[in-house]
Amino acid sequence: MSYAWPMTNDSDSTSRDNTQTAETGSPRDATGEAPQRKGEPIFNVPFVVVILAAICVGIHVIRVYLLTPEQDFDLLVRAAFVPIRYFGPYDLDVWAFTSPISYAFLHGNFTHLLLNMVWFVAFGSPLANRLAPARFLAFWVAAGLGAVVLHYALHHASEAPLVGASGAISGMMGAAARYGFRIDRSSGTGVYGGPLLPVGVALTMRPVVSFLAVWFVINLVTGLVGFAPNMEDASIAWEAHIGGFLVGFFGIGLFDRGVPRPVVRSDNLNT
Repeated sequence: MSYAWPMTNDSDSTSRDNTQTAETGSPRDATGEAPQRKGEPIFNVPFVVVILAAICVGIHVIRVYLLTPEQDFDLLVRAAFVPIRYFGPYDLDVWAFTSPISYAFLHGNFTHLLLNMVWFVAFGSPLANRLAPARFLAFWVAAGLGAVVLHYALHHASEAPLVGASGAISGMMGAAARYGFRIDRSSGTGVYGGPLLPVGVALTMRPVVSFLAVWFVINLVTGLVGFAPNMEDASIAWEAHIGGFLVGFFGIGLFDRGVPRPVVRSDNLNT
């Protein structure tokens, strides 16, 4: 989700949940030793997705635990996307050119961050496995820019800062629809398979049409109702979600060369 809320010089604190993982047993060979299964990952998450998620998490941890409320407010003013910066009587400094990208790495609280990262891993991993890292990063930026463009078009005089990676993630959802949500796991990891579907063909597929209908209804309802988990005075920037989604749905062809690339996973870097 992307959030927009009135700017105040207050900071909230949240607690982090601890999670535990457990290894399952493995079969043994004739010697009684468990065979080694090389290259079998614990998580099939591409390295570029891990890096982007780590940046988002790291920035939020620094904001919550290391920065003072005043320092966090100053960071928010500079790095979040604030529409009135471009409409009001303000000088266009360097932050005016970097905030349309940097806003995606800021989040309102840990709930906001967790929700976005879950959807990012789910929809970003098969797309990153299909695209080269450079093209995936370019897509992240393009979808994020599409989100702020539509948000600005509808709220150009707003002082509320826009934060969150969900504009870019919504773009990945739009791209997934252009593949008909077809995921090929024959290589041992999930990657969108087959050719990129023409827009007209994708819109005739029942799974795609159903997803589009549900996705747009959810975004419109939550946006109009103003539901934002654990964030007082904040609202969901549904316009940004739609802007990112449209860029992903109609623009993925600019980034997809048609042939899935060999997968490089974070767990394969030191073998």
